Amino acid sequence: MKDKESILIIDDDKNIHKLIEVYLKNEGFHLLQAFDGLEALEILSREDVQLIILDMMMPKMDGMETCMKIRETKNIPIIFLTAKSEDTDLIRGLSIGADDYMTKPFNPLELVARVKSHLRRYLTLGQRDIGDNKDEIKIGELEINRKMREVTVRGIEVKLARREFDILELFARNKGIVLSIEQIYEKVWNEAFLGSENTVMVHIRKLREKIEENPKEPKYIKTVWGVGYKLESF
Repeated sequence: MKDKESILIIDDDKNIHKLIEVYLKNEGFHLLQAFDGLEALEILSREDVQLIILDMMMPKMDGMETCMKIRETKNIPIIFLTAKSEDTDLIRGLSIGADDYMTKPFNPLELVARVKSHLRRYLTLGQRDIGDNKDEIKIGELEINRKMREVTVRGIEVKLARREFDILELFARNKGIVLSIEQIYEKVWNEAFLGSENTVMVHIRKLREKIEENPKEPKYIKTVWGVGYKLESF
């Protein structure tokens, strides 16, 4: 890892800061520290940060609210730290924009591995997929309203399942860029890719059936054999 990657640690526990600092500094990362959500937002307004480690339970502004505020303007990876193990808390955290989570007490070496994994994906894909951040994207006769989660093709509204829309939105924000099946799965499902090719392929097939005039000869979602898929840029 290059030493230019900056990681912001947000936690009200100084011992957690010290523990994480020992392991991440050893890997050459530049570290920034905040002890509550408000302080974190102030740092993010002036510093270039590539990844955030965020505690869920904090004073002034908790992790959930902090995550939502960050997601209003930034697409950087967020790893939640939580002392809770209830599924509802973890699911809620992922649903509002977190990329991953670890439950305290955690293995610092596992945290380092996850940090590296998320940084690799972000630095090769994540910074680009924020490039087209408009609420409405038009590609040929395909129109996508990200805010309303609506899609029309040739002026006719098309009903997409949640994952189908998420895949199409990912393509739209990266139009013309080839995305691997692994990249698509990890961005849309927010979990590690473990041989989930069929899951992605089935969703893309259903998506093509809904937006393509001829799904067997797709105009929009093109297959790049041996690499992945891309949304044609008109």
